[in-house]
Amino acid sequence: MAPGASAAPRVVKLDDDLVNQIAAGEVVERPASVVKELVENALDAGATRVVVDVEQGGVTLVRVSDDGEGMSREDAALAVERHATSKIHALEDLMRLGTFGFRGEALPSIASVSRFELRTRRREVSEGTSVCVDGGGAARVAPAGGAPGTTVEVRDLFFNVPARRKFLKATGTESAHVGEVVLAAALARHDVTFVLSRDGRVVREYLRADSALDRARAALGEGASLVPCSFERGDLSVEALLGPPERARAGSVGLSLLVNGRPVKDRQLARAVAQAYGSVLEPGRYPVGVVLVTMPGDQVDVNVHPQKAEVRFSDARALFDAVTRGLHARLASAFALPALGAPGRPWFAGRSDAPPASAPPSSGFMGVLAGAATDALASPGEPPRLLAEGVTPSLFGERSLYGELRYVGQARATFLVCEGPDALYVLDQHAAAERVTFDRLRKAFAAQGIASQRLLVAEIVDLDARDAALLEEHAEEILGLGVEVRRMGERAVAVHALPQAIAKGDARRIVTDLAAELGREAGRPFAGAVDLVLATMACHGSVRAGDALSREQAEALLRALDEVDFSGHCPHGRPVVLRWSWGELERKLGR
Repeated sequence: MAPGASAAPRVVKLDDDLVNQIAAGEVVERPASVVKELVENALDAGATRVVVDVEQGGVTLVRVSDDGEGMSREDAALAVERHATSKIHALEDLMRLGTFGFRGEALPSIASVSRFELRTRRREVSEGTSVCVDGGGAARVAPAGGAPGTTVEVRDLFFNVPARRKFLKATGTESAHVGEVVLAAALARHDVTFVLSRDGRVVREYLRADSALDRARAALGEGASLVPCSFERGDLSVEALLGPPERARAGSVGLSLLVNGRPVKDRQLARAVAQAYGSVLEPGRYPVGVVLVTMPGDQVDVNVHPQKAEVRFSDARALFDAVTRGLHARLASAFALPALGAPGRPWFAGRSDAPPASAPPSSGFMGVLAGAATDALASPGEPPRLLAEGVTPSLFGERSLYGELRYVGQARATFLVCEGPDALYVLDQHAAAERVTFDRLRKAFAAQGIASQRLLVAEIVDLDARDAALLEEHAEEILGLGVEVRRMGERAVAVHALPQAIAKGDARRIVTDLAAELGREAGRPFAGAVDLVLATMACHGSVRAGDALSREQAEALLRALDEVDFSGHCPHGRPVVLRWSWGELERKLGR
């Protein structure tokens, strides 16, 4: 290269088509993403009625029609340009958003991966406008007739991105995701009528309701089992409809969260709601229902996720503690719940400089175990010792560790107390039995031989549409787990058989938890969820806390633990046993 000559530039500005494709990867994940963006636009336009039509799960067609204010020809043409929006005009507008949309990316992103047409007309004019875009090409703008409002048609989604299209799920599953989006919008706006049609047939209709809780009662289909809860803490207001603990589900898919009218996904907020039930709900289980949080707009940031599904709170810990304790006050009387632990920090509106609170205390035996584990690792000489992987692994190299223990008795119908040559052992009978059942199911599955037992009468289990579709999509693989299910309509399945090892379990809870685990692993192959599914099944088919065991049953469980691959913890990671050495006990008692 000649002196002074510059190298060819390596940094270049991307062209608009490529930029739109990149944005589409963030905004348009599946047909349900399209429905979400278009429905939110309809609501921002002041619609009182929104009609959603989909064909083949939305892959062939998504059509969203509204009776909102419509757009002028100039605005309609600009709407398919990136970052063209009527929602915000300055940076400070992001802190006081009163609309669902604000990025100006949705329509151009959708138009870049589909055959797109927008038809719109304002009420005060006699002629409307049509804007057509094919796969991100040039927009074609023309006069058009039509009723006041806006209709957007999205055909052949991902026709020009086949690599994206092949990752879409079965039609039933994609349809179910669309149904979830419409339900979330209906819960957010009780004053709007929503109609959902699939392949020409109306499947859901949410008529205008007088209040958010009235809409939730009608939309969730849980009837009188949902308990209304409401409270205020300063400028924080919470309204909720929550189901009884026995209807709780593995995973939070049955719990709808709305913050300032916006549907959101927030694990910590969902956990705060679950913690309002105290020790009655097992870890990982969440109630069915809806929670509506209203707070000052400057204390919540919605500009943290491309699909606007997540938010960030300025004082999250105070908010979560307020939600837990405020809901518990109502739920405790409705469901006879035990009291919570000591309070954390109060809700201080507008303050984020208060000292951080400690996490809500764990309750029950597992909370004691967690504390004991920390103590054991921090102070090796202090009892009790937690027997778990990485703490005392050599103990589990002895195949007869448990079988050589002398069973002393059962405490609180929950713990098995045993004497060994070196120490006193206390086992959690449910965690121990769960580990044994899981190991047997896992080995049987590996050998393609989980034996099933047919039910005398098939049990009908009501689910949401998404879970019913997931079970239908994976019915053949699930059969390999010994579970036979068949879909019955949009929101139910019939359970015809269960694995022999758990045939006496609660079919409804087994199937709902099975669907929840499949939903969590929806982005991975079925094989990636097998261990989680087997662990859930093992939980349902095992001895539980509160079950009285005979000496023979307890000793059989101890012998069975010696046959599993690793018997120090249950498949969900909870420890099976605590150990106090005789020397530690003697020192504690001053001997």
